[in-house]
Amino acid sequence: MASTQIKNVQKIGFLLAPNFALMSYAAATEPLRAANLIAGIDLYEVVPLSVDGGAVSASSGMSIACADLAVAGPACHTVFVCAGGGPRDWVAMAAAYGPLRRLARQGVRIGGISSGAYILAAAGLLDNRDFTIHWEHADVLKEAFAHLTPRQARYVLDGDRVTCAGGVAPLDMMHAMIAGRMGSHFARRVSDWYLHTGVAAPGAPQRGSAPERHGTHHPALLTILEKMEATVEQPLDRRAMARLAGISIRHLDRLFAEHLPTGFLETYRNIRLDHAKKLLEQSPLTTAEIAFATGFSSAGHFSRAFKTRFAMTPSGFRMRGFTVGED
Repeated sequence: MASTQIKNVQKIGFLLAPNFALMSYAAATEPLRAANLIAGIDLYEVVPLSVDGGAVSASSGMSIACADLAVAGPACHTVFVCAGGGPRDWVAMAAAYGPLRRLARQGVRIGGISSGAYILAAAGLLDNRDFTIHWEHADVLKEAFAHLTPRQARYVLDGDRVTCAGGVAPLDMMHAMIAGRMGSHFARRVSDWYLHTGVAAPGAPQRGSAPERHGTHHPALLTILEKMEATVEQPLDRRAMARLAGISIRHLDRLFAEHLPTGFLETYRNIRLDHAKKLLEQSPLTTAEIAFATGFSSAGHFSRAFKTRFAMTPSGFRMRGFTVGED
């Protein structure tokens, strides 16, 4: 498709949440700017938005001037909710739920970048939809919205819903969106502009491989470690794990001793406690609920284990006001 055949400018809105991830925002908006430069005409217009029309600061402290969502949103072809931060930042977006639902009813395509999908879920815009969210926030979303299951994909295009895991994944998503409008050759030129030579498929993984995460390539041990990550709520015993990996219990213990710095029980407990730490940072669940969600028999048992690992109690950790980093 020749660029001269494109007559209308697509307005792409970005509803910015407090402490939004600047990298994600740049990775989503810069390809649109490059598309205009390469085409020699305005194909896209980036429209920063906020719930009240005021400026919004990124996690880096940079402030972006914004238009009012309710006023400028209806003229947009697509509105992405761009978020990062943590629960307090997401709660601050409650005033956007109604306007976002109205835009969806009016035919505006709605998207989420990084933790933006959490805000869409809270607004009821992801029911019966295929979607993704940054891996750091996936467990928190599932705890808050038990009927929703995000995919561990870089981005997901589901009709008038578009979601992306954030980070550099918006480069891949925008390649797909530009290719859908302007053709694959033109989209390739835009990606090459940013030296983005390895455009990832939508379902490509968000995280490094299991061997990279755990520091081992032993297949039986990786099977066990991945099962540990998947069963934090209802931990399995040695016998069940050994059976799953097709090895004896004695061999299981030997693998942990030879390949990892901690044994079976401590490794499993650390995985569960790391998950609990994430829930304390990002979810509104009580300490007792988090204890149950991570397989501890009581809040007291959980608190003691947490303090041993992190040198403070769960309540103390929460009071410190820890938040997740930019993604």
